[in-house]
Amino acid sequence: MNRSSRRNFTWILVLAAVPALAIIAQPPQQNGSRNEPAWAFPTPSATQPPDTDAGPKHVPGSSKAYTQAQIDDLLNPPDWLPDEHPAAPAVVTKGTAPDALACGSCHLMSGMGHAESSQLAGLPAGYIAQQMADFKSGDRKDPARMTAIGKAISPEDAKAAADYFAALKPIPWEKVVEADTVPKTYLNKGRQRLPLPEGGTEPIGNRIIEMPDDPARALARDPKSPFVSYVPKGSLAKGQALVTTGDNGKTIPCGICHGTALTGVGDVPRIAGLSPVYIARQLYRFQNGDRNGDAAELMKPTVASLKDDDIIAVAAYLASRPPQ
Repeated sequence: MNRSSRRNFTWILVLAAVPALAIIAQPPQQNGSRNEPAWAFPTPSATQPPDTDAGPKHVPGSSKAYTQAQIDDLLNPPDWLPDEHPAAPAVVTKGTAPDALACGSCHLMSGMGHAESSQLAGLPAGYIAQQMADFKSGDRKDPARMTAIGKAISPEDAKAAADYFAALKPIPWEKVVEADTVPKTYLNKGRQRLPLPEGGTEPIGNRIIEMPDDPARALARDPKSPFVSYVPKGSLAKGQALVTTGDNGKTIPCGICHGTALTGVGDVPRIAGLSPVYIARQLYRFQNGDRNGDAAELMKPTVASLKDDDIIAVAAYLASRPPQ
């Protein structure tokens, strides 16, 4: 593949965050003919457990303290470890109501993000800036949040944010576990999946269940608190075949554009170690038409033949790979 063709594939898998209590086999949410499984398109559960801890929050390695209300202020996110990242531009640390939210709130000051948002750490700056331009133009759609943000911020702010996140180093963030049963969960008001306080387990069904390794640290937006993702048994082997060989023509090997380690090549973004729920959501959006533009037109035939279990397998395998 020549340099121009590889560049065209740059806009592939990255960028950007259910019923009441998680049920055993969540059916796809349908929007007309659109296949949008509830586990991949998180919405807050109707019933929310009470918040029993109203005191100041702390995270390991930081002397700072914030209340949960301060942590959840999307215009002024917490910066627990300011000495561990470069000076951040205002667009990352401060938002402007109502729509230009601070980038560091959802993507974290480390750029590692959560399943309802995305990882930005170490992605090419040009790629990030182009995604913001696509949100602004409507070529890329995210009704939950990024469409409004993309339209609200200036190209100059988008570039400043892109340069900041591109300079960060991704860290191991996802542990992928094959399982038949998973903890019972709910989605909080921030669309983050958490274990039910009363505990319990249920069959995984045909889903990816991604949740914090330490829920309290994740709720505090700790930039070093990783995630565990449960996937159906057999997903990793199936995903490896799809990702590395295309599985007899069902798709094309991801390494052709993203490199053999899947950590990106030049302007082509990293897809290794990303949230599997985020990866799956983007594959569905290519299929459903929410991601458009020149590169999306190249991606659409690549994902056209993928079924739900294929998407789960690809997302699981990619998430299991080291980010560097």
